[in-house]
Amino acid sequence: DSGLDTEANAKTTGVILSSGIGGLPTIEEQHTRGEEKGMEKVSPYFVPMSIANMAAAQVAIRFGLKGMCTCPVTACAGGTNAVGDAFHRIRDGYENAMVCGGAESCISPLGIGGFTSMKALSTSTDPDAASLPFDARRGGFVMGEGSGVLVLEELEHAKARGAHIYAEVVGYGANCDAYHFTAPAPGGAGAIDCMKQTLADAGIAPEQVDHINAHGTGTHMNDSCETAAIHAVFGEHAKELTVVSTKSMTGHLLGGAGGVEAVFTALALRDQFAPPTIHYAQPDPECDLDYVPNVGRAQNMTYALSNSLGFGGHNACIALRRWEE
Repeated sequence: DSGLDTEANAKTTGVILSSGIGGLPTIEEQHTRGEEKGMEKVSPYFVPMSIANMAAAQVAIRFGLKGMCTCPVTACAGGTNAVGDAFHRIRDGYENAMVCGGAESCISPLGIGGFTSMKALSTSTDPDAASLPFDARRGGFVMGEGSGVLVLEELEHAKARGAHIYAEVVGYGANCDAYHFTAPAPGGAGAIDCMKQTLADAGIAPEQVDHINAHGTGTHMNDSCETAAIHAVFGEHAKELTVVSTKSMTGHLLGGAGGVEAVFTALALRDQFAPPTIHYAQPDPECDLDYVPNVGRAQNMTYALSNSLGFGGHNACIALRRWEE
């Protein structure tokens, strides 16, 4: 879709692709094989198929991309870290273009079992009442799988070759709660500072933001803390924002979430359309923003944020601007 000549730009194009866990199903399969047949019978591909960085490496190998190639492993924040880190690499002059985003595939007995034991997953047996971001009935997230990948490119480089531009990345913030290995800091303290960093990096005021693709997992603490953080950063303007959770439709893609949601955010700006938070039925007093319930909405928007808040207290946020010639 980007039309980028990867051969001509090989040395000035890099790859930053996140995976939160890596090849978990492969680890399970090969451990079982080793237990049954002896560890010397484990596949020689086991290690390269399971380590988290290999998705980034495989993309670089396939397209011959010789710029920086790395993999943020920052849990649910990784995909947004990948996009933000790629943005800074280009802005600082290291590469002209970056392939960036995230991918995850952890729907496996061990993956589901681990998140179930943590009480992180929804236990609903009703598909229409399972992934419920910001709804009073929420009780955990629904695991998703997939990937979202962008090509970021230095503006003049893109314009010179007539590239189709969807949106412009203008700001990035990343920090750590340094509080707890799974729970967010009280009141969303880390998320507050992360969004403020992003606005400062973009050089924009809170009142200029029109839309937020929230982390919005559908867990009780995430959604209430993220709502509190948005109130703290945006004040009275918070009520003017659309704050959506596309995880209501995709589930939670862990390290792939930020990549997919960066795509959603870019397309929301291009199409001037806020996607919905589906299955929203019961308001929660702790979650009192405009979540665009159930039906998407046409909306004029110039700036949008995408939030990702991961286990370990990792926070990442990017700011995008509508592209106009």
